[in-house]
Amino acid sequence: MVDFTREEREAVYRAIYARRDIRRFRPDPVPDDVVERLIDAAHHAPSVGFSQPWDIVVVDDEETKLEIKDIASRAIAAAQQGYTERKEDFGKLKLEGIEESPLNVCITCDPTRGAPHVLGRNTMREMDVYSTCLAVQNLWLAARAEGVGVGWVSFLYPHEVREVLDIPHHVQPVAYLCIGYPEGGFPEEPVLQQEGWRERIDVEELVHYGGWDPAKEPDGSVEAASD
Repeated sequence: MVDFTREEREAVYRAIYARRDIRRFRPDPVPDDVVERLIDAAHHAPSVGFSQPWDIVVVDDEETKLEIKDIASRAIAAAQQGYTERKEDFGKLKLEGIEESPLNVCITCDPTRGAPHVLGRNTMREMDVYSTCLAVQNLWLAARAEGVGVGWVSFLYPHEVREVLDIPHHVQPVAYLCIGYPEGGFPEEPVLQQEGWRERIDVEELVHYGGWDPAKEPDGSVEAASD
């Protein structure tokens, strides 16, 4: 068993609490050795049945990034129409840094890897996607430790991303990440919290002991922070 020193433990928690969703980037390239470490961290995530369902598509070509940015712009414009009272606030938010970031990474999930019998996926078919999300989190925390910012672009049409990146039809794009050094450094609070979009829910309202306690459900009017 590998023991961690107090300083090493504190560093892990520091990376967790200091991680942010970054949208504004400096143009400085991320060194190749750092990128390799981030990818290796992603690849060491836990996965259902040790299936390792992820693939990692690294994008640094400007033309490709512009194609993805066009998809995001259309998705953001469509999403804005769904807001009424907060449409103006929505319009002020910067929701992607595809073109500005020196590197984009798409992490995908292959549901056929290890099929037909993936240990542990019999009754929870989504476990392969959950595993892929753990790879994303591994990369994100490693990036924070390296001083590298990551922004997850969720305003996209996955089938169009698949076409642009020539991803096989059966493979699911899960996360499209913008990667680079943050402009102005890492904010003290999540950006959406700084912008007044949402506040973090008190963790005590979310922890249930022995079973679900309806008295501890957060008020529906309270909005949880997004990082």
